[in-house]
This record gives sequence, structure tokens and C-alpha cells, in this order.
Amino acid sequence: MATAEAENNEVITTADGVPLKESLKKALWQRKKTALLLVAPLFLFVLITFLIPIFDMLIRSVDNSIAGEQFPGVVVELSDWALDSTELPDEATFQALIQDFKVGAKEKTISRLGRRLNYEKSGMSGLFRKTARKIKKLESPESATAAMIAIDKKWGNIETWRLIKRESGKYSSSYYLAAFDAKKNSDGSFSMKSEEQQVYLNLFWRTIRLSFTITFLTIILGYPIAYLLSTVKTKTSNMLIILVLLPFWTSLLVRTSSWIALLQKEGVINDILVGLGLLGDDNRLAMIHNEAGTVIAMTHILLPFMVLPLFSVMKTIPPSWVRAARSMGATPFTAFVRIYLPNTVAGIGAGGILVFILAIGYYITPALVGGTKGTLISNFIAYHVSTSLNWGLAAALGTILLLLVLALYILYDKVVGINNMKLG
Repeated sequence: MATAEAENNEVITTADGVPLKESLKKALWQRKKTALLLVAPLFLFVLITFLIPIFDMLIRSVDNSIAGEQFPGVVVELSDWALDSTELPDEATFQALIQDFKVGAKEKTISRLGRRLNYEKSGMSGLFRKTARKIKKLESPESATAAMIAIDKKWGNIETWRLIKRESGKYSSSYYLAAFDAKKNSDGSFSMKSEEQQVYLNLFWRTIRLSFTITFLTIILGYPIAYLLSTVKTKTSNMLIILVLLPFWTSLLVRTSSWIALLQKEGVINDILVGLGLLGDDNRLAMIHNEAGTVIAMTHILLPFMVLPLFSVMKTIPPSWVRAARSMGATPFTAFVRIYLPNTVAGIGAGGILVFILAIGYYITPALVGGTKGTLISNFIAYHVSTSLNWGLAAALGTILLLLVLALYILYDKVVGINNMKLG
């Protein structure tokens, strides 16, 4: 009995004397390490080109450290000054203002703070430039308050100091408020801008509306194309797929420029309609520099992204299913709606979410053919990044756009299921 128990408890080893359990564990770790090393380049690429920029965008959308960097003395002195105070800050605050201005003017960085405050209240950038020019000649005044007010009366305005106090924190919600066409009042409360001043809410609504319209049109146009590709012979299907992919071999700018030539009032389409007598020469259609131009051009550009997922799903549907439904008395329409269409939902969903995400972030085509009435929110993000240099507002708009895409992704997962997505 003892001999049998000893045999059962005997440790199984490999040929080199290593316990089998330990050897298997080591081999499994080696496989995991190899897999991690193979995935590491892709992970680094995604980290550097995707995750880090998104994190930087999130930080920039709330970052407001410039006030503390440029006005360190003023920020400290204003810590005891109430935002709802009706009196100007004390003399010590104005003395700190002079010292901070002299340092900022010498280092030529003070204009950055003026530009930042100008986003909240117009005229602040000019005030800071004017003060920076004159502050160099100021030598130990008897009254710092009187000296600064003499440079510009705005330093004696309580609203100027309330703005500096309000924006002296390390983080600010001002960019997000501006993205929603709201603003901070002098007392710290929030309010919506007047309808004449509202820009971004209308742009977000236009972006979502046009993106859904483009997605719907690509489904309507792409579905029969994908059905044709999946039902013809393989040789014919391959030739047709080449035609579908042909636009990818042409520059995006060339395709967009071609639509400009086609859609303008003196363009090819209007000339044909006038030549056929369908339109009068004085009643040419306005199909460019408006929403129509954006929808037409972007539908053409994004159509292949709908056709390919649909084709990949339709190709897997056996034709015998529809024939079986027909043999059991179903009409062609009933067989399509009850049998064929439900099996293509995964392709419609995959193509729809792909086209919508691409459409909501497009900015080259809307900028060229959309004009002022057909531009999307992405065009204003590009404007604030490259022209106005208001990176905080651009980051806030980009973050809101990212949240919209994530909301769509979650909705798609709830309705269709992300596991059912088929792209090819």
C-alpha cells in the first residue's frame, strides 16, 4: 500500500530531469513572451500615433496653466480677492502686476496670456501688447495702481480683474463652454450666447445631420452594387470590384476638384441640363459651396467603404435560402425582406458605422466644395489648430467629436453587436 502511494506521489520529470509541470510553465511563458514581442511594435505605433495624441488633446481642452506661469505674483495676490468684489485689488496686486509684466515683456511671453484672455473677452490682447510696450519705461512709481491705470484705463475696470481672477486656475472649463456656445459671466455663472453668436451647436447639428444623410445615401446606392457583385460570376465580380476600388487610385484632391468642375453653375452637369432644355440658362442649379455639394462629393468618395463590407457579407449568403423561401410560396419581396435582408444587417451596420465615422471627421472635401454653408465641425477644428492657434478650443471640439463617435459605437454594439461586424 505504501509502495503504491509513493508511486502516485512521484514527480514526473523531463529527459533532462526538470519537473514536467515546471517545464510546461516555462514553455508557456516563452510563448507568451514571443507573442508580446511580436505585438510590441504595433502597440508602440498605436501608443505614439493614437493614444498619446488623444491624451494630449484631453489635457489641452482643460489646461489653463498659462495664467499661473505668466502672472505668478498676480495670481498669489488675487487669491484673497473675491470674484464678486466691487473694489479694485489692492496696491500689492498692482505692484505684482508691474513686476510680472516686466518679466513677461523681457522674455517676450506676456502676449501669450493676452491672447488667451482675448478668447474670453475681446480687447485683452491689445491691452497686453500696449502695456508690454509702455511697462519698460515705468520705474518704481509711487502708486502702482495709478501708474497702470494711466497706461490704460482698462486696468481700472473691475471686469478686467474679474476675468484674470476667473481664469487664474490651473484648469478651466471655458473651452468646453465656448464649444457649446456658452460663456462665463463676470460673477462666475454660466449663460448661453445669443442666437446670432451661436456657431458650434449649429455646426455639430449640421455635421451629424449631413453624416447621417451621407451614410443613408451610401446604403441606398451601395446595396444594389454589392448585391450585383455577389451574384454574378467570380470573373465578372472581380472586374467590377476593380471599378469600385478605382477611386482609391486617384488623389482625393483630384476627385474633389473634379466635382467642383462638375457641380459649379457653369459646370458640366448644369451645361448638360441647359443643353437638354431641362433648365433655363438663368436658372442653373446651385450645387456647390452648399450642403448639396458636400453630400454629393462625400457620398461618391465614401461609397466604396459601404460596398465592400456589404459585399463580404452577401457573398456568404447561400442563394438556396431565397430559392427555398420562393418554393414555399413567398413572393420575391417577402423572400428578400424576411430572408435576405436580415442576413445582411451585419454588413449594413459595419459599412454604416465606417462611413459615418469617416464622414463626421472629413474636412478637406467640405472645405473645397461646401463653402460657408457646407462646412463641418472638423473644418473649424483645423482652423483653430492652424490659423487662430486656439488649440484649447480645438481640443475641446475634438473631444466632443470623439465622444459622439464613441456614443455611436456603443449604440451600434447595443443594436447590432460589435461581434457581428464584418468588414471583409
